[in-house]
Amino acid sequence: MGNNRSLMSEEEVKEIMDETDFNRNQIIRLHSRFQSLDKKGQGYLSREDFQNVPELAVNPLGDRIVDAFFSLDSSSFGYKLAKNEEQKLNFRQFVRILAHFQPMSKVKKNSLNSRRDKLLFAFKMYDLNKNNYITREEFKTILNSMVGSNITPDQLEKIADRTMKEADADNDGRISFEDFCRAMEKTDIEEKMSIRFMN
Repeated sequence: MGNNRSLMSEEEVKEIMDETDFNRNQIIRLHSRFQSLDKKGQGYLSREDFQNVPELAVNPLGDRIVDAFFSLDSSSFGYKLAKNEEQKLNFRQFVRILAHFQPMSKVKKNSLNSRRDKLLFAFKMYDLNKNNYITREEFKTILNSMVGSNITPDQLEKIADRTMKEADADNDGRISFEDFCRAMEKTDIEEKMSIRFMN
């Protein structure tokens, strides 16, 4: 895409449409949003760019959402992010991540928004130390950021204990991705992790 401020070629739009199932108008709107987030016109977005998004700034899980964008595994999502602190998302990567949040199509299967990929994104938000497991302490940290002072410390402990007991199938004191998937079996993750993109 070169310079972020340049227009996309018809070929690039078609490739992105095939890859993501976004239609032409959605891609153009996403490109416009990408450009508005890329305040410096560098052709990529950094963590800082995402942290300046008002909707994420007020979300108690905003930092976790941003972190999940930058810690996705390339084998699962078809791209690789830099390991250094200067992680960047170009427009194509940005669109591929957002494709995970499309409602699932009954007509055409988009591999980017499968149930498994949606669950992996959610799992990454809880895996604070990025070791592919969720510990009781990590769960408590996320739960506390979501509910804050609305529950007592004792209630928080009880919820963490119950969740670990229910989700930790092999009783190893941590929740693996497989444990997480089993625990979420009856959750309508497709609905909870879908965004309606305007045409």
